[in-house]
Amino acid sequence: MSRLSLFNSPLLLGFDHFERVLDRVNKAATDGYPPYNVEQTGENSLRITLAVAGFSMADLAVQVEDNQLVVRGKQTDDKDRIYLHRGIAARQFQRSFVLADGIEIAGAWLDNGLLHIDLVRRIIQPTVRTVEIKNLNKPMRQSIEQNATKDRA
Repeated sequence: MSRLSLFNSPLLLGFDHFERVLDRVNKAATDGYPPYNVEQTGENSLRITLAVAGFSMADLAVQVEDNQLVVRGKQTDDKDRIYLHRGIAARQFQRSFVLADGIEIAGAWLDNGLLHIDLVRRIIQPTVRTVEIKNLNKPMRQSIEQNATKDRA
């Protein structure tokens, strides 16, 4: 069974990557650990706060991979400790957030078991560009088409 794409209209050129982004969001939404908040801190700024109690700065990593913010946490067990009861698990996690184009990481900090990550949206000014239309003879047009074919290969 083929999947119906929302972005298969001939008027939506170059939007096929949105479908891949939606697939990544769907996969990333399955795990609920660690809990997090997303808040708007300004007109063009956001803050993600993750509850990472028990994790030190050395246990955490924040990276941007292909327009995706990835937060990883890994605790190591202390072999010298003897637990009579262990209710706090030393578990690892990976939490991903898909970032829109123009979103940048402004900073991250750990405070009282909460990892805060500030995001800023760059304001992109719309531009208008005029494309020159050239009158090409047939040999020149074939040369351009061959160059376009080479670029695709």
